[in-house]
Amino acid sequence: MVEQQTAPLDTLFRALADPTRRAMLRSLSEGEHSVGELAAPFRMSFAAASKHVKVLEHAGLVRRTVKGRSHLCRLDPQPLAAADEWLRFYEQFWRNSLDALAEALSQPDLDSKRDPDPKNPGGKNE
Repeated sequence: MVEQQTAPLDTLFRALADPTRRAMLRSLSEGEHSVGELAAPFRMSFAAASKHVKVLEHAGLVRRTVKGRSHLCRLDPQPLAAADEWLRFYEQFWRNSLDALAEALSQPDLDSKRDPDPKNPGGKNE
């Protein structure tokens, strides 16, 4: 049951784990591009770029349309909503943790205000 719920998120994060695919998505956020255009900045073959696009397609992030010999890709940002929801939980966790740390750090240092050693009130070694 858990595997069915996490599989899309796992696939999404696996697709986003690669910097080349993240760069391709950034390019697609500006508009539709051919697979060749997506490959150009990386000096990779059409076949290599197509493999990256397939991973993005499998995650639901990219839609590809074939027009003759051209493979046109466009971004589908909808799957990113699931990742955003998952990350927001941890955003709240870190916010609470950092707020608690800030509170602890703002408390006066109790160790420095303790009475000196009663056997050595001046703090000097004899």
